Amino acid sequence: MRNWMPRQWAVAVVVALLAAIVIGVPTGVVPTSLFSRMTPVLWWNYPVWALSSVLMGLLVASYLGGVRSTAPQQPRTARTIAAGALSALAVGCPVCNKLVVLALGMSGAHAYWAPAQPVLAVVSLALLAHALIRRLRTMDACPVPPARNGSTTTMSSR
Repeated sequence: MRNWMPRQWAVAVVVALLAAIVIGVPTGVVPTSLFSRMTPVLWWNYPVWALSSVLMGLLVASYLGGVRSTAPQQPRTARTIAAGALSALAVGCPVCNKLVVLALGMSGAHAYWAPAQPVLAVVSLALLAHALIRRLRTMDACPVPPARNGSTTTMSSR
């Protein structure tokens, strides 16, 4: 990451902020006037929310930048989105999640889902950290291929 261009850092910041909004607003970690959370935000929700957002930003930014090879490398966007969804499930209100309440009921959401949320948080952060570390270790060996016009490609231009 020491060799990253300013554009990569800018993308990392923008994606991290977007991830923070996408995870924080629907889960009620970020208070809004749209709805109120039925259970209080726990102390560990904030670091999980922040770390997930930062890791997603860094991971997406790792797919930008100068390249030296034409070897095809597909970003693992589905896995990143799945890890982000786990983060949202981990920090969300256990009784606000309609699918959980439908499957387990209100008492089941409190008795079974709420205790599982810290485990989901750890799994989510571990998946995101593993993906970022693996990507950073293999960036030189598996760079994103250059575009035909000589500029670098981004995930959105595929």
